[in-house]
Amino acid sequence: MDEGAAVPIAEPWEERRFLLDVAHRMLGDPGAAERVVDETYQRWYGLSDAARRRIAVPRSWLAETVGGICSGRGEAAYGQPSEAGEEAGEEAGRTVLDALRSRRTRATAPHRHDGVVRAVCRACVTEDGELLTSLLCPDVTAFFDGGGKVRAPTGPVHGSRPVADSLLTLLPRRPHTTLTTHSVNGRTGLVARYGHQVAAVISLDVAHDRVARFWVVLNPDKLRSWNRPRAAVTPCSPPSSGRPPGPGCARS
Repeated sequence: MDEGAAVPIAEPWEERRFLLDVAHRMLGDPGAAERVVDETYQRWYGLSDAARRRIAVPRSWLAETVGGICSGRGEAAYGQPSEAGEEAGEEAGRTVLDALRSRRTRATAPHRHDGVVRAVCRACVTEDGELLTSLLCPDVTAFFDGGGKVRAPTGPVHGSRPVADSLLTLLPRRPHTTLTTHSVNGRTGLVARYGHQVAAVISLDVAHDRVARFWVVLNPDKLRSWNRPRAAVTPCSPPSSGRPPGPGCARS
């Protein structure tokens, strides 16, 4: 992994909600609380990689920063985001967009693409690292878009084993966390939910029956449309049931 590290999908979701609660209690204004939390993550990404690694408990640092901004003790004036943090957050999003523009052009038949994605889903659900690694190209790359609004890797992850490890860290088997197949940008992709909220949308580029690239969207702003009421997704049967899997792959 080049920069930063993946964290379980529930962690950034709960973390942002906790920070919003802190800011809301201090300010009494939901809109202002959102701006404070955005500023807090901008400051987080304004730190160097080495400085972030030295912070043993990121949530504590983030909560202290929220409190400092709300009480006027922050280094920058409230409502004025730090340029370094803002640029760092936006850079992750630009990286993903640039990668979408440079997608591999050779097409994979839809049924073969769907089969690979379902296999990746099952490997993640069962936390089978060896199977997941075998489904990836040796030079696979994963891009993460947190938009500077949640903690996420700020650089691409390269190689089948590092990418598999990142996905299994992001999508651990935990209560209230589910993973399903779903149409994403016109092709089958993956959707991770925490509780009833979509926490990540994952697009995959398949080449020669293996995944060549992943695009993992974690930015809560980009996920708002996904969190509108939608039709239910059919989960796959649990591995122990002995029945063939359905069109989706899920765990709870």
